[in-house]
Amino acid sequence: MSNAYTSLLLAAIIFTVSACSEPAEVKTTSKPVTSDTVTSAEEIISTAIETPSAETIHLTALVLDAHADIEIPGKPSAYVGTDGLSKVAPDKMQTGGVDAVVMSIAVGPGPRNKEGYAEARAIADGKLSAVLALAADESNNVVIARSAVELVKAHQEGKSALILGFQNARILGEDVSGLDEFYAAGARVFALTHMGHNDFADSSRPIYIAAKSAHEPVEEHGGLSDLGRAAITRINKLGGIVDVSQLSKAATMQVLAMSSAPVIASHSNVRQLTNVSRNLSDEEIDRIGENGGVIHVAPFRGYLFDSTDKELDIKIRAARRAAGIEEDSYYPFELYWEIKDPTIKKTFLTAVSDILGPSSVDDVLNHIDYIVERIGVDHVGIGTDFNHGSGIVGYNDASEALNVTKGLIARGYSQQDIEKIWGANFLRVFKEVGSLAN
Repeated sequence: MSNAYTSLLLAAIIFTVSACSEPAEVKTTSKPVTSDTVTSAEEIISTAIETPSAETIHLTALVLDAHADIEIPGKPSAYVGTDGLSKVAPDKMQTGGVDAVVMSIAVGPGPRNKEGYAEARAIADGKLSAVLALAADESNNVVIARSAVELVKAHQEGKSALILGFQNARILGEDVSGLDEFYAAGARVFALTHMGHNDFADSSRPIYIAAKSAHEPVEEHGGLSDLGRAAITRINKLGGIVDVSQLSKAATMQVLAMSSAPVIASHSNVRQLTNVSRNLSDEEIDRIGENGGVIHVAPFRGYLFDSTDKELDIKIRAARRAAGIEEDSYYPFELYWEIKDPTIKKTFLTAVSDILGPSSVDDVLNHIDYIVERIGVDHVGIGTDFNHGSGIVGYNDASEALNVTKGLIARGYSQQDIEKIWGANFLRVFKEVGSLAN
């Protein structure tokens, strides 16, 4: 720092202090001024210069969302923004300073037979084509990042990066080799399940079978099947990132026992705070930390509410009984898709929504704090699950990402911590899995 600049800043500080001081004749009850209560001009200058704003920190960081669903333009969707467009559309990413998003080629549950597998693959191929077309449009200033190097390069060049994800091995049917096809197409993050078990692994959310008026069994494979184990080995060899979100606890623990590389949970919260099956237990959290992995917290209201609130639980159960569905559930909105009467369905969803009330960025930060305190700041990130029901007050789409940075600062996180949470932790895993590929 130049002497001239220091002198000018010091003069400004002295002028400000003098201008704000009380007149000499006014008595105060302040403590006597001593050397212990005086902040030196050098300390004031240092603090003024070394404390960057939230906007500066946000701009500097690699801001990455570890999971969002792909919306196909023109296709009706209940999960897009009020403008009818994706919550992570390129313009919203740019407005919110979001540098990268993992876009998930995901399918839901369905028949596990030749026809069902063909349907799932067709849906996946359609989503893959949609995200590739988005990147091909030069006006979006978007690139597909296939490696950590390409992700960093995009950030340095001011381009938005999309990383392709894959979710639900039902897309593959019973053929592990399909993983190679999706990796060749650009997929780098791989989750074996969505809702419902498949031939590879058990899900944390067994589906409800309307014809039987019952859920699937809690476990079908006891975690991973032989196909699932082969898939984890293959993902490791390819250099893909294994994603344990949506897996059953047994399957997650088995993945962690056998994976040769760090894993991520792309959109999972803390079960100790919100006791739903999609969230991670302390045991899973601890093992992910030991594995060197990263847990990405989601702004999804159904996974953020206070499940220890007994009155809240009673009200949710009453709303479920009134709608004619089971009281017990994997999360509060579970089974709404099985309600045939549209009026009853709307009444149920409105009732549960009103009972839960609005979640906020603070609720997300509570889950981040819990993970940080338990396994450290090197193992937490953010994965929104936008375009699939996620979104809260203050963080309802990519354009509002700065609010998370402001919240982290308010809770005392340093710039380095915030950079890790927003993207550096994911980047570390991305680098490591690539280096371990064989």
